[in-house]
Amino acid sequence: MKKVFFICFCLIFISNFLFAQADKALWVTIKSANLKCWECRETLDKYLTVENHSNFEKGIIQWKYNLLQGEIKLQYFPDRVNPDQIRIAMNNVGFDADTEKATEEAYKKLPASCKRAEDGGGPQPKKPCHMEPYKGN
Repeated sequence: MKKVFFICFCLIFISNFLFAQADKALWVTIKSANLKCWECRETLDKYLTVENHSNFEKGIIQWKYNLLQGEIKLQYFPDRVNPDQIRIAMNNVGFDADTEKATEEAYKKLPASCKRAEDGGGPQPKKPCHMEPYKGN
């Protein structure tokens, strides 16, 4: 009986030690001049999902968009991914990330609504694009 208690105590002690060593998740907000519509959001969602599973070792926990402000807020594990890697991934899919501009080749592949305002993209007068259009039944 003493052995059982001793083993349980050791397991509890070891598990507490392991969980105490885990890095806490952090948040980062990244602004993007060409992240203003639902179509942009879908494009970035698909890319980040694949990137998170293949290159970031599932380091991004969640992300939230503010399309009216043109920003994405991400929660991530700092031992698996860092904000610079996330910015580079956004650049590689065609989106500006803070001060970093998107790669030219990826930017050209974006839908017209996802281009920068100076290139004619983004919200158009009387045509809000921050919400997905209603498709009906």
